Amino acid sequence: MSSFDNLLYGFQIALEPTNLIFAFLGVLLGTIVGILPGIGPAMTVAILLPVTFQLDPTAAFIMFAGIYYGGMYGGSTTSILLNTPGETGSMITALQGNLMAKNGRAAEALSTAAIGSFIAAFIGTTLLVFFAPRIAEMALLFGPAEYFSLITLGFVSVASVLGSDIRKGVISLLFGLAVGLIGIDLQTGQPRFTFGLAFLLDGINVVVFVVGLFAIGESLYFLINQKQGPHTKNLFKWKWLNKDDLKRSAMPWFRGSFIGFFMGCLPAGGAEIPTFMSYGLEKKLSKKPEDFESGAIEGVAGPEAANNGAAAGVLVPLLTLGLPTSATAAIMLAAFQQFNIQPGPLVFINNAELVWGMIASLFIGNIMLVLLNLPLAPLWARILDTPKEYLYAGIFVFASLGVYSLSGSTMDLVMMIIFGVIGLAMRLESIPLAPAVIGIILGPLGEQQFRRALAIGQGDIFYILDRPLSLALLLTALMVLLLSIIFKSKYKD
Repeated sequence: MSSFDNLLYGFQIALEPTNLIFAFLGVLLGTIVGILPGIGPAMTVAILLPVTFQLDPTAAFIMFAGIYYGGMYGGSTTSILLNTPGETGSMITALQGNLMAKNGRAAEALSTAAIGSFIAAFIGTTLLVFFAPRIAEMALLFGPAEYFSLITLGFVSVASVLGSDIRKGVISLLFGLAVGLIGIDLQTGQPRFTFGLAFLLDGINVVVFVVGLFAIGESLYFLINQKQGPHTKNLFKWKWLNKDDLKRSAMPWFRGSFIGFFMGCLPAGGAEIPTFMSYGLEKKLSKKPEDFESGAIEGVAGPEAANNGAAAGVLVPLLTLGLPTSATAAIMLAAFQQFNIQPGPLVFINNAELVWGMIASLFIGNIMLVLLNLPLAPLWARILDTPKEYLYAGIFVFASLGVYSLSGSTMDLVMMIIFGVIGLAMRLESIPLAPAVIGIILGPLGEQQFRRALAIGQGDIFYILDRPLSLALLLTALMVLLLSIIFKSKYKD
């Protein structure tokens, strides 16, 4: 079937009453949790991930897609109102959006972010429909050597792109790799790094790791800082975008959408680089560059569109290659693995109902989100006035219940707290969290592909370099690393 026929099939699934309910529940939960201070899409997905485990896989991923997009929408609210980006992709939105909020234009900033998110998500999902199956067909050419090189490229990209200090990104990645090696070696049957503890023989549950690192770590970080954000009751009044705002936002919405999607598709993708690119482009093209000193609306419209365009873009390598290029995509990969589904070239054939139903639900959820976010923006602003100690206490309780529900094991709760403390330490030292998540998920897979490649090459490590596509991917990884070093040094200020 053509991509269009597959999409129609997906809509038949997504428009079933039960799936519509799960789609709405997903976007609502994603938006509500996404607007909490310090919580972005990645943490939103991590906290709500356990909720989906008892559902039918198709319904679960429709809900999960809603949570994903809802978290993206909600993350812009905290960035604008509290200058608290939930992830690196929201940093630029916070930069100009919070300046607009401080100058009494919070409503306009939230409006342009919501509309830009809608446009970018619609464009990005449409491109996903037509690009993803083609890339899946190309991915059939990949063997163990190519997959190992591709995963290496993913490691280099995430470690270098997601942190302001490449060394800290590498530290985070190595930590995730070490945790991923805990348990039984699948090829030799020997226990590794279990320290004689029986509960570690099955390895560390990815959900326990992610929830502890993100949700518990953030809650503990608040406890030791006790920082109170600005109140918004008297600062927020609903206003619609005027003609000048619409004129200044229109082109940044479209430019940001395409920049975000195509950068997100790359193995070196994610949201940080496209948002920086969009911001720099809009500042250069702006007819009123002086407004960037007090909050320029195009400085919110472009990066926020790029952020949401990248959200659709990262689904391309995730679904077609099983390669997550952002923290949120890594957690989504963990969700696939919980249902014993391995994203890759065959997922569009073996799990067509799930994949196309989820993709179609992105269109439906996107409409639901814009209908929720525009009229309810004043309400979201009021929620931020809730004392933060209650917010984070609620997050702690909800995360603990979710983790305990996985297997009913108190050791999961103990491990969650341990990873929460480690997450706190990483925040205090400004070590990025995303590379650790990538490491625990892709590390074991990369190890298996490397050992398979060595077996095929009869122990000759140069077999990996003899494969043209594999060599090209490794050279690309080297280029990404060098470019990242140049990029960080040039824009470190």
